[in-house]
Amino acid sequence: MRYPVRKAAHIFERVGLAMAGAACGLFVGAYVGSAIPQLTTQGFLLLMMMLGFVGFYLGIDTPQMPFDDAHSRIDAAEFMSSAGTLCATLTAFVSVLVIVLRGDPHMGWTWLVFFGWIAGVAMQIVAGTKARMRK
Repeated sequence: MRYPVRKAAHIFERVGLAMAGAACGLFVGAYVGSAIPQLTTQGFLLLMMMLGFVGFYLGIDTPQMPFDDAHSRIDAAEFMSSAGTLCATLTAFVSVLVIVLRGDPHMGWTWLVFFGWIAGVAMQIVAGTKARMRK
């Protein structure tokens, strides 16, 4: 009985993380889309949300390598997942800050947030996929 409950709890956790990623993608999409007229579409918002959903689902809860002498090298998937999560959440935080405080940053900052978000979720997706392939 414990195994199905643990499995369900794990799935609930991963879906919750994915929903948090989608929310982050919505904030980044709203900020970037409002600053760059070509990206002011519902499709762009949906794309940003889907990237966040997939990135946070795959990248946050990656299986770790065992800790022993045989596996003493750096776990690239774990490091890339951590860096991607930091990058994606930092850009989401900046986006929320700009939206709530009604800031008007330079267009260069907007592009930096956009590319930071893309890089962050891409790192999460690659890291999560790599970690699951080695199982």
